[in-house]
Amino acid sequence: MSLYFIALIPDLSLRKEIKALKEEIYTNTGAKKALNSPAHITIQRPFSRDNDFEDLLVSNLKLFATCRKLFKVKLSGFKCFKPRTIFVDVIESEELNKVHQELNSLLTDQLTFEQKELSKNITPHITIVTRDLDKKEFYKVWPTFKNRVFDAKFTVRSIFLLKHNGNNWDTIHEFMFKK
Repeated sequence: MSLYFIALIPDLSLRKEIKALKEEIYTNTGAKKALNSPAHITIQRPFSRDNDFEDLLVSNLKLFATCRKLFKVKLSGFKCFKPRTIFVDVIESEELNKVHQELNSLLTDQLTFEQKELSKNITPHITIVTRDLDKKEFYKVWPTFKNRVFDAKFTVRSIFLLKHNGNNWDTIHEFMFKK
């Protein structure tokens, strides 16, 4: 069995900027779990499948992506899921919601996912610190991010399949959208 998830990943310069935020928190708190994956917006939470399922998943995601158009995602400020997670806020958009809904349809209709496996309602965000942050540290760190300015945007050109290697999440496939 392998563990996968599906995400949108920003361009390299924005990934580096967000990684610097993760490293800042790691330096100040020791919380490093968020460094185990690239900056991303999860559109399908982690799920387990037999290794032989991967080829079917890849072929379906490739076809899915070729029917999608590029779109922009805006990031603005920071929010949190108290008392352990701080994230860059993603401004919801019709395009983002549509990709998520259509991916859910693909997963249930073509790949026999059960409803309980789906990310039904997503809160689009890019995590910079998560569950390994001590609650006391959260209340020390959160005020420094609460009103901190962070504005960016990127063009979504693809979706990504990530696979857990036992320690970290590896990007194993990128599926390009139609130009």
